[in-house]
Amino acid sequence: MATKVIYKITYPNGKIYIGKDLTNTFTYFGSVNSDLVAADFSAEQRKSLTITKDIIFESTDTKEINKREVELIREYQSNNPEIGYNMWPKFSP
Repeated sequence: MATKVIYKITYPNGKIYIGKDLTNTFTYFGSVNSDLVAADFSAEQRKSLTITKDIIFESTDTKEINKREVELIREYQSNNPEIGYNMWPKFSP
């Protein structure tokens, strides 16, 4: 069975995005809302951008990946607009 992963993307402003990749594709960087991210960076800052992708969980079980993704979004609070770019599950303080 193929390994599936949950990753954390960290942007230069320190905000994060947590997502899953069921194919474990090396160059996949998620489906973050690009307009949301772009709004945090000036035109000059967008000319050169370095992000970090960290694999934070691995499994061959899709159900486990789906469950863990939500848990990790909540744990890292990446759905809090002050911390990250995840728009789901909805953040509640």
